[in-house]
Amino acid sequence: MTSLDKPTQDTDQTRPDDARAVTEAALFEAFGGVRGMVETVLPGLLFVAIFTVNKNLHMAAIAALALSLILVVVRLAMKDTVKHAFSGVFGVVFGVVFAMFTGNAKDFYLPGMLYTLGLALAYIITTLAGVPLIGLILGPVFKENLSWRTRNPGRKKAYAKASWAWGLILLAKCAILFPLYWWADTTQLGWVLVILKIPPFLLAVWLTWVFLAKAPAPIDVFAEMEAEEKAAEERKAAAEAAGGRHRREG
Repeated sequence: MTSLDKPTQDTDQTRPDDARAVTEAALFEAFGGVRGMVETVLPGLLFVAIFTVNKNLHMAAIAALALSLILVVVRLAMKDTVKHAFSGVFGVVFGVVFAMFTGNAKDFYLPGMLYTLGLALAYIITTLAGVPLIGLILGPVFKENLSWRTRNPGRKKAYAKASWAWGLILLAKCAILFPLYWWADTTQLGWVLVILKIPPFLLAVWLTWVFLAKAPAPIDVFAEMEAEEKAAEERKAAAEAAGGRHRREG
C-alpha cells in the first residue's frame, strides 16, 4: 500500500479557524474572487445595455467583445492571472459568432446558457459516479489532488454535497433562462441573465465554503512526496556512508 492509499489519522487536527481561512483562500483562487465575477458580468451587461438603447446587434456584439479583450490586456499589463478573463473572452466570442450567424440577438446568450446546463449536469453526474467535480477542481488548489477519494472520506462527502449544490443551483438557473429564451425578447432575457449572473454563483460558493470549512483538513500530498524523497535521500546517504565504512574496515 502506497502512502497515497494509506488511511490518514490526522485529517481533522487542523483548528476550525485555520480550516476556514484555507478554504476561503482556495475558493478565492479557484473562482477568481470579486474581480473575476465583475469580469464575467461586464461584457454581457454592456451588450444588453447597448442593444436596449439602439437594437443594433453588431454594435452591441463588437462592444462586448472589445471590452472582454480590454480586460485581458489589463490583466496582462498588471502581470495578473488571466484564466478568468480569457474564459470571459471565449464566452463572448462564441456568443458573438452565434448571434452574427443566426442574426438573432438572443443567440448571443445561448452558448453561455448551454455551458451552464452542461456544467450543471457535469456536477450531478460526476457526484453520482463518486468523483464530484468540485473535488476535481479544488483538489489541486488545496494540494491534495485526489487523495480525498480514498484517504479522506469526510472531505469526499463535503465535496459531494458541494457538487450537488452547484448542480442543483445551476439547473434552477437554467429552468428560468431557457423558457425566457423562447418566450421573452432579447432585452428581457439579457437583463434577467445579468441579474442571475452573480447571486446563484455566490450562493454556490458560500455553500461550498460551509461544507468544506466543516470537513477534515486536506492532505498535502506534495508535502508528503517531498518528505518521502528527503527520507529516501537520507537512507541512500546513510547506506553509502555505511558501505564506505565497511570498505575501510575490510
